[in-house]
Amino acid sequence: MSISKNIEEVLKDIQKYSPYPEKVTLVAVTKHASVEEIEEVLESGICNLGENRVQVLTKKNDELKENFEEKKWHFIGNLQKNKVKYIADFISTIHSINKLSLAQEVNRKANEHGRVIDVFIEINIFEETTKEGYIYSEFINDIPELLKLENINIIGLMTMAPYTEDVEYIRTGFQKLRQLKEELNVLYFNDSLTELSMGMSNDYKIALEEGATYIRIGTKLFE
Repeated sequence: MSISKNIEEVLKDIQKYSPYPEKVTLVAVTKHASVEEIEEVLESGICNLGENRVQVLTKKNDELKENFEEKKWHFIGNLQKNKVKYIADFISTIHSINKLSLAQEVNRKANEHGRVIDVFIEINIFEETTKEGYIYSEFINDIPELLKLENINIIGLMTMAPYTEDVEYIRTGFQKLRQLKEELNVLYFNDSLTELSMGMSNDYKIALEEGATYIRIGTKLFE
């Protein structure tokens, strides 16, 4: 099956499973894809690309620079502060802000380039010790300082579900993240949290049912 056929299948699933498919953005995760395969994604009309390693992201961005000006890069992995400078001038969205110091560094580098970068706050909603992400109480403590940062735009929350066959466990976690977004909008964000980044190749249908507006799909597109 071709990449374009796989994309078509995911787009149909968005229509089928999401309560508001018009609000859903498909991010094609390209970490195992060649430049030629990425070009096929872009030619299929998907302009949002996701990477989880800075070195790979900058290399692919350089290789694609002359073409496809409409492309938007999303950083979806654990981001080290000392690597922010390499992507701050072109990254569209960062899905993995998991501590105040990282947010402050992104803000500083964005300011140097005269940019405002969209970001998600990564919440470790499943409380996995092997996963990155804010614990809820720590995030609450940091909100006043996060709201002072003028060169980042906090658009929503992100989480990663564990690899498990327990569908209801995954669903419950996604429901918690949606509910958390709603609570935070009332208490702190005045309805400015509009997005939920959740769902990957193995669980995106559940995520869509529970309100995901960004799904991060790699294996499903390139298998």
